Amino acid sequence: MQNTPEITHSSPLPKSLMIFGCGYVGSALAAYCRASGVRVGALTRNPEKAAHLRAMGLDEVIEGDLDDPSWHASLKGDYEAVVNCVSSAGGGIGGYRKSYVDGQRAILDWATGKGIKSYVYTSSTSVYPQDGGVTVDESADTTEAPETGQVILESEQLIADAAAQFEHWYVLRLAGIYGPRRHYLLDQLREGAGVIPGRGDYTLNLIHLDDIVAAICAALANSQAPLGIYNIADDSPETKASLMSWLAEELRLSPPRFDPDHVSPRLQRRGGRMPDRKILNTKAKRELGWTPKYPSFREGYQAILTDKNSD
Repeated sequence: MQNTPEITHSSPLPKSLMIFGCGYVGSALAAYCRASGVRVGALTRNPEKAAHLRAMGLDEVIEGDLDDPSWHASLKGDYEAVVNCVSSAGGGIGGYRKSYVDGQRAILDWATGKGIKSYVYTSSTSVYPQDGGVTVDESADTTEAPETGQVILESEQLIADAAAQFEHWYVLRLAGIYGPRRHYLLDQLREGAGVIPGRGDYTLNLIHLDDIVAAICAALANSQAPLGIYNIADDSPETKASLMSWLAEELRLSPPRFDPDHVSPRLQRRGGRMPDRKILNTKAKRELGWTPKYPSFREGYQAILTDKNSD
């Protein structure tokens, strides 16, 4: 059975919610909302995930590709709110467009005239091109975003263009996601990787799964928050080297060594590391009334290390 996070919000959640792209984040959101008495529907392209969602007792589960509007005829329920938390379908930039742009259009076409009150979209902080250790808030310039970031920005703009359809709309730009059953860096050390590909001197911006669910629920429940874009990251961006050294100590292993000569071609183009910037969450904390339960990777990974169900 899926664990549900402890979440507080000042206003009630919507009575019904349709979740599109119901994968890692969407499944956790569905579990929490259903446990809170919300009628929940979901769409996923993964048959195994669909079976899992049905076993969770969701009210409606649709299998299909988000960008293929044939699912419109299969979806029977009426919903007060929508969350789109789709991830890339793979296949390079074409997969990004398929999932993020074409999928967004398909949802917005379906939503026309449905009287949906709230629309929440989980975007990504990868839209920010900034580097060099700078701090980044929602006002940062994104005109030089990488190609994949440009696609995600286009998908965000589709919601802004359709804003008149909804009473409330929020774009939540998520930092690097981790949580139960999703902890690649921890797995590297557990598997005996004493040498980590790439560099460790850049800043990681992370957000725990439970805190993502809490942020989405805060957006769904908060009718007073200004509409628009919010960064969802924890309070303590720190270097990859710091994180890996801390994890090694917790596992009673020697600190790993980084090898900048053995990285993916994508990272090679970036000097063997991801961009070095610190994502600020100040706006989300101030306007949404959201505070991360796991303010740094230490609290988040400690919860994973002590939870036998998180592997």
